[in-house]
Amino acid sequence: MLDIYTIIFLALAVFIFVRLRSVLGQRTGRERPPYDPYSRDTARPPQPASDKVVSLPERAAPVPGPAIPDADEAPPAFRWESVTQEGTAVAAALDEIARIEPDFDAGHFLAGARSAYEEIVKAFAAGDRRMLKDLLAKDVYDSFVAAIAERESRRETMESNFVAIERADLQDVTVRTRTAQITVRFVSKLISVTRGADGAVVDGSPDTVADVTDVWTFARELGTRDPNWKLVATEAAQ
Repeated sequence: MLDIYTIIFLALAVFIFVRLRSVLGQRTGRERPPYDPYSRDTARPPQPASDKVVSLPERAAPVPGPAIPDADEAPPAFRWESVTQEGTAVAAALDEIARIEPDFDAGHFLAGARSAYEEIVKAFAAGDRRMLKDLLAKDVYDSFVAAIAERESRRETMESNFVAIERADLQDVTVRTRTAQITVRFVSKLISVTRGADGAVVDGSPDTVADVTDVWTFARELGTRDPNWKLVATEAAQ
């Protein structure tokens, strides 16, 4: 027979077992293993969602191929349309300049040539050697300076004023061993007069507007840091 002490110990054991079972629970076979941050084979636990997370695409988007123009689409505009005709030697030479210097703009060049033409004519009349030296090639500069010196030796003065530069057209363009030469035909209206030491008019007229046509050639070494074109030849056209 069980004595009273054995019964009490059995009752306490059953009570303790029931309490432990209710606190610790039961294993179901679906429990996850503990996360080990140093294990390469252990999956990271799920992270909380964040509005700073950018989802990457699973594969790169296809790279678009060259666009195929529609049959009705207009062909690209001729680049030098404002200064010359397509298929000419001038157009081919301009293409060669643009190949070496992609930023070359023929319209911008002509605008600069017009300004240079006016500045050179005025500087020659005023005897401004410093201005001429920056705009002329050496042989042309020497020729202009010799004419100025001869005029000064006679104590003559010259005045030239533009009424208008009516046209500045490309006449010829060449590229040889990276040296470009562009010939421009200028049509202008000019008032020019030369006076002697006593102020009397010896050439031209202070009241007459003359029609003047000049053919000037500018040159520049392409691909260099110096952006300036210089006058290398002049011709008075009839």
